[in-house]
Amino acid sequence: MFKLHPRLQNDTMMLGRLPLCRVLLMNDAHYPWLILVPERPHLREIHELGEADQEQLWRESAFVARQLQQGLEADKMNIAALGNVVDQLHIHHIARYIDDVAWPAAVFGRADAVPYTAAYLDALLPRLRELLCATQDPRLKMHWRPALKTPTTPSARRRGKPASQAKPDSPATPAG
Repeated sequence: MFKLHPRLQNDTMMLGRLPLCRVLLMNDAHYPWLILVPERPHLREIHELGEADQEQLWRESAFVARQLQQGLEADKMNIAALGNVVDQLHIHHIARYIDDVAWPAAVFGRADAVPYTAAYLDALLPRLRELLCATQDPRLKMHWRPALKTPTTPSARRRGKPASQAKPDSPATPAG
């Protein structure tokens, strides 16, 4: 039986499901950062998936990356399946901007996470839903989770800029 790793459960919000993967939003307003987790039990590596699931994973990963890059006007997409801290198979999809807090380095361990505010999520989630549900391909049909628990920790963010660089009185709106 599939069970989400406790660290992923703690650090993310579930957006919904693609045919193979659970789609999670990393709770870090520094970057638009989605994580795909194949809903198969006891997986650590991509090669442990069957051939059909491997093909579906690449299809879903390419779709998510394309939608994020084009829809959020990312300068670069970082896609990684590391598993050094969380051994459950999961693939990071991080929209990067040349002015983000970690550019050009990798995001891992560069800056403390800045949790999303409810106001920012109110602006971001409809945009992500629009992007991730924008397909007629049944192999990529997104089942959006209608309700998310929104954090109340204060932060503000504009396209690619963490809260520390955003004007305090500016509205926190996502790119797109």
